[in-house]
Amino acid sequence: MTLYAAYGTNLDPARMGERCPHSPLNTTGWLEGWRLTFGGEEHGWDGALSTIVQDSFERVYVAVYDVTKEDEVALDGWESADSGLYRKTKVRVSTMTGEQVAWTYVLDAYEGGLPSASYLGVLADAAEAASAPDDYVAALRRRPCRSTGL
Repeated sequence: MTLYAAYGTNLDPARMGERCPHSPLNTTGWLEGWRLTFGGEEHGWDGALSTIVQDSFERVYVAVYDVTKEDEVALDGWESADSGLYRKTKVRVSTMTGEQVAWTYVLDAYEGGLPSASYLGVLADAAEAASAPDDYVAALRRRPCRSTGL
């Protein structure tokens, strides 16, 4: 097993249960010194894609999963890591019981662009399903986004 820190749509436990059925939730926590942002608008079918970048003044809520090797391979496919769109990086997760080292996906594209309203809604719903604090979920829902009808 290896630890994976989910920050985007994979925060949703139901989604992770479908994508990684052998990988239980370990805990939740924060990536201190990271910021949720968007980029790679040219790669998304509906606006920019979620990613994280280092930022000393921010933090990102994450769910940490114990991922089996089999589920890691499947997740790489879901997240387009096998095609090079996302790459894996190691991060430190601050949890209620201390720090844990986990891997996560980072978009291999320039930061910038806006996500669609529907994608942003899915991100906020996933954070809510993962018991993210109300102010974190509300901030996601208030983020700028592309209007529909592109």
